[in-house]
Amino acid sequence: MIKNEYNVVGVMSGTSLDGIDLALINFKFEDSWTFKIITAETVDYTKDWTTKLKTLVNYTKPELKSLDIEYTAYLANTINVFLEKNNIFSVDAICSHGHTALHKPENKLTYQIGNLPSIAKITNQLIVCDFRVQDIELGGQGAPLVPIGDELLFSNYTFCINLGGFANISTTLNKNRIAFDICPLNIVLNKYVSNLGFNFDDKGEIAKSGSINKALLKELNALSFYKKNYPKSLGLEWVNKNIFPLIDSYKLSTPDILRTFVEHIAIQIETVINTKTKASILLTGGGVFNSFLISRINSRTNNKIEIPSKEIIEFKEALIFGFLGVLKLRNQVNCLASVTGAKKNHASGVIFHP
Repeated sequence: MIKNEYNVVGVMSGTSLDGIDLALINFKFEDSWTFKIITAETVDYTKDWTTKLKTLVNYTKPELKSLDIEYTAYLANTINVFLEKNNIFSVDAICSHGHTALHKPENKLTYQIGNLPSIAKITNQLIVCDFRVQDIELGGQGAPLVPIGDELLFSNYTFCINLGGFANISTTLNKNRIAFDICPLNIVLNKYVSNLGFNFDDKGEIAKSGSINKALLKELNALSFYKKNYPKSLGLEWVNKNIFPLIDSYKLSTPDILRTFVEHIAIQIETVINTKTKASILLTGGGVFNSFLISRINSRTNNKIEIPSKEIIEFKEALIFGFLGVLKLRNQVNCLASVTGAKKNHASGVIFHP
């Protein structure tokens, strides 16, 4: 039954491996959509799970299937703890992204673990999940999926940029929503800062202390991905092949690597946001807390950069996956062909009943 109000839990695990984001959200429809995040939290991964998820690309198919069963149970139990802790007895749905194990759209392949039917049984809730597969089957990239949320929930911004494992952007061009991955971000910064024993570069202070290596910066900016037209998306496989070997070949100190890569990110973002003037830019994702990175982006544009509340910064993706689930329940479009390159707009996702 189509309703005008929904309470759902959005669940997201991103490439940064910051943890599992869970958000209880109320969505209302009256001419347009509004939302309220009621409560939200990030549950950190254990060291064991961080190690497993970091090495997913090396898993064989049988190993991946076995891990999928284990991860689905882990995710379901994490959701149960969140529900119990917040005295949430019933919701319209749990809308979960899972965790990307493989993303190779050119091979018609995307695989998110944590999307098995057992998740509905363990949580005893209606589940909407596996949002990417149908898009790949329809000839799309299976990513990015957030732009429909940007269009319907954050329409007052010219650009919506998420600074997560990757930097991605969505905007409206010729009345169509378009979106694409700009460049890798925390997936690279966090890897190198971990060499110093940190999980992330707090406020970008380590990067700030380094120096730019101009030759490396030039090579990074010359990578062929940046010349491609949208729709285009990035994955860990591409980073493993194109970014890490290139950076490592320079044998630089960690501060110099971070400083150079921060500049690379700022340049790639500048290239995109300066295509429009008098634009407003919504920045979200963990990268927003990297003050040095934000200052470098700011220095390269006259457009207005806006940073929202901490809640939206941290939980925008969980919020939007909750919204994708609501649209799926209403059998309304939640995946835009103009964004992913699929043959048509469609309502993506799989529904599991407890």
